[in-house]
Amino acid sequence: MDANNFDFSEIAPYDEKQFRTAIAKMVSEPGFEHAIRWVLPDIDYDQFIGLLTACNNKQEFQSRIMADFLDELERKTTAGVTASGVEKIDPSKRYTFITNHRDIVLDASFINLIFLRRDMPTSEVAIGDNLLIYEWITHLVKLNGSFIVKRNLPTRQALDAARQLSSYIHYAITQKHESVWIAQRQGRAKDSSDHTQESVLKMLGLSGGGTLTENLAEINICPAAISYEYDPNDYLKAREYLLRHRDPEFKKSKRDDLFSMETGLMQYKGRVHISFANCISPMIEAIPADADKQESLSRICHQIDSSIHSGYRIYPINYVAYDHAFDSDMYRDRYTEEDIAKVTEYVEGQLDKVDITDVTPQERNFMRTYMYMMYANPLRNKLLASGSC
Repeated sequence: MDANNFDFSEIAPYDEKQFRTAIAKMVSEPGFEHAIRWVLPDIDYDQFIGLLTACNNKQEFQSRIMADFLDELERKTTAGVTASGVEKIDPSKRYTFITNHRDIVLDASFINLIFLRRDMPTSEVAIGDNLLIYEWITHLVKLNGSFIVKRNLPTRQALDAARQLSSYIHYAITQKHESVWIAQRQGRAKDSSDHTQESVLKMLGLSGGGTLTENLAEINICPAAISYEYDPNDYLKAREYLLRHRDPEFKKSKRDDLFSMETGLMQYKGRVHISFANCISPMIEAIPADADKQESLSRICHQIDSSIHSGYRIYPINYVAYDHAFDSDMYRDRYTEEDIAKVTEYVEGQLDKVDITDVTPQERNFMRTYMYMMYANPLRNKLLASGSC
């Protein structure tokens, strides 16, 4: 599919010609000032606006505004953001970074923070339009190099949107010379068992002018694993799990999405680690030209999953949760009685935050079991990837 067939202005990040106008529109919205003061209560807002309105492009915006913001967020809400495998990334090449999805906003932001600290090119970021609740959020994400993924469309429109998105990603990498980030699935894996949706690869393979595998090889897919010691949204996921158990038709509101974004941003995450795997283009190129399309998709999905699962950083809470969830003592030497007490206190404290007034003891145990499995699954998948389980 030729990129020239599409108008990308609706979904693409702002270019330099649009930058100053978009900033002016964003800062004029009262909701923007409210959000900034809520996230950064000690900020000199007038000085901040001065710095912001002086930005002329994404590079200036990220280095002058976002890097400091993310530094502060790291200091306040994590025990440090670390990375491994960065040496596998060639700064002269452009990649499609595919990762598991833990936080609505911060997954790609922390990856770009890693790159900013090493003076490496950042990536453009795929973000669902369901999160663009206010106009200032749309301005903010497009100023920061995000491109928009259209959600919840009728079938025909969804196919057109997938072609447009695929064409934009290929255009970004091969012509704009920008890397991109996209999650391995639509939405976060609520139970933290991360698996690549074939639909994501099918979308990526729609453009490029060749076969499915040729198109996927062209965009240099690089899997990466994101590991949060604590997921601030864990109790919200357990809450949603219970509400869906009660009513299979339950759907989150826009307010729920906004609160998830706020919680993920501002609450404590403990240690955060990002592990980059090798680019899988050589593996894709090695698939025979006459291979069955479905079999090819399955193999590539498996390779991405295996790369991500192998790269998880495992913390004491994962070992405790695994032994609890599977009634095991397999990892008893990996944690102390103090760790058990700390995990128990953490889980019960998170469950206390669930704002449903009529939860029965059985339902609380239902959510508790779910939360332990949520923290056990990364270790379980790492074991499966290594052949140890």
